[in-house]
Amino acid sequence: MNPSTHPTNPPTEPGPVRPAGTELDDVARAVPRRRWGVLAANTVLLLFALQAGVFLFTQPRFEWGVVAEYFTAQTVLHGLGVSVWLTVVGMIFGTLLGTALALLKLSDFRVGRAFASLYVWLFRGTPLLIQLLFWYNLAYLLPTLSIGIPFGPTLASWDTNEVITPFIAAVLGLALNEAAYMAEIMRAGILSVDPGQRDAARALGFTPFKAFRRIVFPQAMRFVLPPAGSQVIGMLKGTSLVSVIAMTDLLFSVQTIYNRNFKVVPLLLVAVLWYLAVFTVLSWFQWRLEQHYSRGHARNPLRPPTDSPRPQPAGKTKETTP
Repeated sequence: MNPSTHPTNPPTEPGPVRPAGTELDDVARAVPRRRWGVLAANTVLLLFALQAGVFLFTQPRFEWGVVAEYFTAQTVLHGLGVSVWLTVVGMIFGTLLGTALALLKLSDFRVGRAFASLYVWLFRGTPLLIQLLFWYNLAYLLPTLSIGIPFGPTLASWDTNEVITPFIAAVLGLALNEAAYMAEIMRAGILSVDPGQRDAARALGFTPFKAFRRIVFPQAMRFVLPPAGSQVIGMLKGTSLVSVIAMTDLLFSVQTIYNRNFKVVPLLLVAVLWYLAVFTVLSWFQWRLEQHYSRGHARNPLRPPTDSPRPQPAGKTKETTP
């Protein structure tokens, strides 16, 4: 008997052929499970939102007519400009000083590291309001500001009250306080960059400054921008504290108006709406900057890679050459 005519494993009968696309049809006919907890939570939130909207637009004491009247008043717009200008100037100087402090903390210069650590400890550990009051009353400690040789002759001097105006005191308080926070943010962003990037830059002949500007800084910005954007928004709201040193910011301007007409709630709503408007613009700029510095890093998890093979139509297979 020929063993080839009696195979050990006889061939099995082919099963029924499933039409192409049946699996997708089954998925399409799948009914999602009802999540009653999510439905109940959405209903409760919707009811709260409707109630808040009805209260906001039907409460007569909000006096929306007064809000519309003073929303574009000259005094309010001037105070808004002061708040925005303080935010811009304070953030620029705070970022520059914070970057220098971060580099000092990461350097091998022991005295510089000690100075930066002491600075961050002091300005992060004291409230911003106290710092503003301190700079505003600096003339009590130093009636004159002078430049000269230490323990030697004085070269020039100025009256402190003429130099430290309310605007200068506000900028000093906001910028120096912000620098302490930006120092930690920048330090964390620089440490997030792989040290091999700096080694590769040095191998290519880059100077330390050029390596930081071209290699380290752009990569660190991906991690710096989210907390730095929050700091900008926090500084915008923190400018409301300068009203205690007689700065005519947005809050001080509406306070001046409602001290005359006693329309406290409508004028506070004017300030709230302007703060929200500027916050929206700053958030948009932050989003644009994050998109710019995230180029080449952001990936869409739902999009297949470009080099993946394309799916073949049903019933067709890709021809291969032996």
